[in-house]
Amino acid sequence: MKYNFDEIIDRSKSHSVKLNRLKAVFGRDDLIPLWVADMDFLSPPAITEALMERTRHGIFGYTISYEEYYLSIINWLRNRHNYQVYRNEITFVPGVVKGFAFAIDTFTQKNDKIIIQPPVYHPFRIVPEALNRQVINNPLILEDGRYRIDFEGLQHIIAENDCKMLIFCSPHNPVGRVWSEDELKQLAEICYDNNILVISDEIHSDLILPGFRHMPFATVSEKAKENSITLMAPSKTFNIAGIVSSFAIIHNGELRDRYMNYLAPRELDQATIYALAATEAAYNYGADWLDEALAYIQKNIDFVKDYLKGNIPQIKVINSEATFLVWLDCRALNLTQKELVHLFVNKAKLALNDGAIFGREGEGFMRMNVGTPLSNIEKALNSLKKAIDD
Repeated sequence: MKYNFDEIIDRSKSHSVKLNRLKAVFGRDDLIPLWVADMDFLSPPAITEALMERTRHGIFGYTISYEEYYLSIINWLRNRHNYQVYRNEITFVPGVVKGFAFAIDTFTQKNDKIIIQPPVYHPFRIVPEALNRQVINNPLILEDGRYRIDFEGLQHIIAENDCKMLIFCSPHNPVGRVWSEDELKQLAEICYDNNILVISDEIHSDLILPGFRHMPFATVSEKAKENSITLMAPSKTFNIAGIVSSFAIIHNGELRDRYMNYLAPRELDQATIYALAATEAAYNYGADWLDEALAYIQKNIDFVKDYLKGNIPQIKVINSEATFLVWLDCRALNLTQKELVHLFVNKAKLALNDGAIFGREGEGFMRMNVGTPLSNIEKALNSLKKAIDD
């Protein structure tokens, strides 16, 4: 491989959430951190070079989004996902979570009902509730080791509630599903026909594992295209979450005008110098790094599966189709969620995400970040085995 993903990088003095928030979140800081969804790999050298070159210029005055920035996004989406977008359909947003918070402010009112599909990334619940919206759960169904959308349940919810929005996770975090074209079309049809706006969080769309293909929601039908806002970013893909580099894609002109009328007066559509430089470099020169990173992540996932099967058969991996996040089914340990978290944190000294934060449907599960050198994973699993054996 051209890139060394086995290298251990010291992040202790980089003000990393993954390390510096351990004590606050877990009550101790002597844990192997496999929780926050960033990777422990060096970002592509092209990004570092682009940022250094821009830094060497020495003047950091007001800047504008420029044509090469937009072209890097347009070309990436066309080449990677067969997704055709145009310059006027793209706007910078200062984070994907912020992007759907702005959409909630723009397209819904206080006490409006918003559908989510747990177990799901916890801001999908936290943000609407903080903005005084009602969250309606349409839980995913776990069947034969794979999650699926409960379309019957969704139809029932819509019949019983006046819902205004559905926040959609594609690929799905934390369960790792890549949704099929048929599933996306069915969801688009239901939401369009019931006047429910789809906010599609596709931040993990580039992190698709071998054998699967991401289809942007807006590409599956005209109804999907006209009734959605897509949120994307190079941040998860290239490990640059600290460089705020997200963007929204809105094909429907009326929706776009309303969204921009919220963003523009607040100057929320204005990218920073480093966001522009990093995005352009990532999308123009980062493809080979990403391909190798995905191969390494798949190797790590395979290692976790094999290790658990041979050493801790009570814990199973829900088959991952995307992302560097692994959803661990720990229900066979027959522990309460509090006992499960205690096992991982205080016995095995591991910092994973408590499955319950993703909704009640996450109880009995833990989320593990495998975007780290294999040696870290091996050390963590050995520690977990010892804790369970003891």
